[in-house]
Amino acid sequence: MEHKPTNELNNILENTHPDQLNDFLRENGRYMADDKKGFYYYFKDVIDEKSIKLKDVYSFAGVSESYGSKILTMEKHTKNRDLIIRLCIAGHFTWDETNRALKLYGMSELYAKDPRDACLIVAINNRKYDLSDIDEILTGQGMKKITDDE
Repeated sequence: MEHKPTNELNNILENTHPDQLNDFLRENGRYMADDKKGFYYYFKDVIDEKSIKLKDVYSFAGVSESYGSKILTMEKHTKNRDLIIRLCIAGHFTWDETNRALKLYGMSELYAKDPRDACLIVAINNRKYDLSDIDEILTGQGMKKITDDE
């Protein structure tokens, strides 16, 4: 999938006049987000910024490259919120980045008043990116592991 980083588009837009908008959209339309591409482009921008490879994200999240790729590009849509959270954790996303990714995927954000989400928020805020460490935190609180797929 072709990709142009958001910051590159931002730089172009800074110097674009309203009468140049048609040219901008024609030249960059293939990089623009639609409902399906928005999540993928955001996810890709965040991991690119952190110099993390997609194949490593899939590996750390415990999914195959082919399945992970289909989830990220939304070729296959999952209802498994934990899977999206695992991908975000594997990509070293912050709490805000994770929430934005969940929202773009059409899922509810991590919610501080939900005890399990609160555990995940604490793990993310403390840069716990190892899923087995997060599973320990969750099971220590009597909650379902992040790696348990339904």
